[in-house]
Amino acid sequence: QVHLVESGGGLVQPGGSLRLSCVASGNISSIFAMGWYRQPPGKPRELAAAIRLGGVANYPTATKGRFTISRDNEKNTLSLQMDNLKPEGTGVYYCNDLWDNSDSTWGQGTRVTVSS
Repeated sequence: QVHLVESGGGLVQPGGSLRLSCVASGNISSIFAMGWYRQPPGKPRELAAAIRLGGVANYPTATKGRFTISRDNEKNTLSLQMDNLKPEGTGVYYCNDLWDNSDSTWGQGTRVTVSS
């Protein structure tokens, strides 16, 4: 199975930018749709952005216009460019298969803190 490792999190001020990376140990071309998820402190995990194998992306209202998801199926990487970050963007960010994401598939994630 594909193993995913997230990186790039950190502390940023509101309005700032951050780019997250996800490196896969396997071939992500076998995954039809992937997503970046985030889990705010004390709240359930939620989808921040999703992308299909061919590159079509979808965003919820909370991130649309500010986040950009991309994937490189040859390098087996998934990225998330986050611009104009807001305090509610604080949380642990994870990358995963959009459809096959049972409890055992989640990694450590990367922590993002948006604060002054």
